[in-house]
Amino acid sequence: MLGMLACEQKVNKKPVLPEMKKKAVVYQVFTRLFGNTNTTNKLWGTIEENGVGKFSDFTPLALNEIRDLGVTHVWYTGVPHHALINDYTDYGISNDDPDVVKGRAGSPYAVKDYYNVNPDLADDPSKRLDEFKALIQRTHEAGMKVIIDIVPNHVARSYEGLTNPNGISDFGAKDDVNKEYDVNNNFYYIPGTKFKVPQWEEAYLPLGGENNALTDHKFKESPAKWTGNGSRLAQPHFNDWYETVKVNYGVRPDGTKDFEELPEGYDAKDNKAHFEFWSDKAIPDSWNKFRDIALYWLNFGVDGFRFDMAEMVPVEFWSYLNSNIKMKNHDAFLLAEVYNPELYRDYIRKGKMDYLYDKVELYDSIKHIMKGYGWTDHIPVVQKGMADIEHHMLHFLENHDEQRIASPDFVGDATLAKPAMVVSATISTSPTMIYFGQEVGEPGAEDAGFGKPTRTSIFDYVGVPHHQRWMNNKKFDGGRLSDDEKKLRGFYKRLLNFTIKSEALMGEYEEIHFYNKDHTESYDHRVLSYVRWSDNEKLIIVSNFDAHKNYEFELKIPEQVIAKWNLPNEEFSLKEELYGQVKTTLLVKNGQGKMDVKLAPLESYIFSIEE
Repeated sequence: MLGMLACEQKVNKKPVLPEMKKKAVVYQVFTRLFGNTNTTNKLWGTIEENGVGKFSDFTPLALNEIRDLGVTHVWYTGVPHHALINDYTDYGISNDDPDVVKGRAGSPYAVKDYYNVNPDLADDPSKRLDEFKALIQRTHEAGMKVIIDIVPNHVARSYEGLTNPNGISDFGAKDDVNKEYDVNNNFYYIPGTKFKVPQWEEAYLPLGGENNALTDHKFKESPAKWTGNGSRLAQPHFNDWYETVKVNYGVRPDGTKDFEELPEGYDAKDNKAHFEFWSDKAIPDSWNKFRDIALYWLNFGVDGFRFDMAEMVPVEFWSYLNSNIKMKNHDAFLLAEVYNPELYRDYIRKGKMDYLYDKVELYDSIKHIMKGYGWTDHIPVVQKGMADIEHHMLHFLENHDEQRIASPDFVGDATLAKPAMVVSATISTSPTMIYFGQEVGEPGAEDAGFGKPTRTSIFDYVGVPHHQRWMNNKKFDGGRLSDDEKKLRGFYKRLLNFTIKSEALMGEYEEIHFYNKDHTESYDHRVLSYVRWSDNEKLIIVSNFDAHKNYEFELKIPEQVIAKWNLPNEEFSLKEELYGQVKTTLLVKNGQGKMDVKLAPLESYIFSIEE
């Protein structure tokens, strides 16, 4: 709420949209889980016991099914080689120490080698880069673009590049470790002090307490480095990001900056101007390292990046990196994890991000409504506060960090998300994102090892049961889904395909919710309505968030909307785009529109005017 109020205090101006004629839909898939058909799900199970998915599981058939769901971009999560507990020494890869690895399969956000990919994902680990390049090609041939993660704030404690391009040195290789800080050091140090592993509680013991030659509660690191979340303790807490070390971007320990800041007015300048600004400046070494990483993957065929915890890295770095990326590929898709609404505009305008997570405003508001204690009244207020940046705020209801909708800790029933999904996907011009398994109601119930259920584990080898039923032994036909799961996926497919084809959803928005609360009987805070339009398409969208109550009312379209649509006083046929079976009309009389609406529990309609 504080963030929303802060937004309203800003001067909101109409955004200038990038060259995107239709909405984008991002399908986030946890790469090592997608194709895994193993259903054992043993607690702390090994790769042999619980199985793992491969790049090769994304067959042309699988990719075509993803595309046909209404997807334009696939975010392959967990591709860069990260620390994990599996023996690949035959391939020249050092073993990782369980004392600084979360889970057995490891966190995808503890990257060990930025110029290679996770060997777990390859049929032949010696050819893992070739296998990923083939996946990129298959994804492109299926008509979708490829996004991978870059984690700029931290790297694995065991970072070790095996296939660095010529002239590229590892993070920290040239650091002066006798200094806590130097502008060109890649890490921060605690000189004269050795690193100590955390003091574990029972639930967080490495490998669940299993005896292992490497689980000796020791990890050699001298001097100790600052931990990824900023902890300056030589012995971080087990709740710290102890498996990672923080990257130094030229920010001194007292918080002052050791680099030039952007001059006033650069928030209104384009990528070329930002690129030129940095071209003659002294750049901290870590900035150049991540520029080289991003350009390497663009050359490899990747189409964009999701930047982890971007707000923990100075906005000037993003100006430098993203302008370099855009000079290489104008159409690169740049998505960042930023949770502080006070930073949104700087990271978009100065940092040149295409998109940020809309978590704190829209997602949190919708979640409260789904859980039964929020009101739809809050959503138009959020949209008003975001009006100047709405295109840049990517919408989602699930991702790897959030609870699964069907988890009892969220709402326990995936169908309760149907009105929320309609609103999330249609209220703005921004991209929509769904997480694999969301479309079949995956509840994230498996206790795989590190951490607890409510979200699908990102740290362990595990099978994803509802998704596996859709996968149906790699037929990718939904053959083992229940009838309800098939209906849910059908709903997602109809909705997402409509959004990527609709011209109006890249056009204008106006809420009609408060007008109807004031003028319409039987309309209340469990219902939401708004209109979207372009020159050639006019939409009326209405959703019922109530799981138990039917609504029947005469929805009114205010005079100012009818005037903007230039509709004469007559009756218009309406086509319902989501289900295609609802027949109704819009009567325009005395400059106001009226239409009869009947909504079953959790039902939404997208009406288009047939002129």
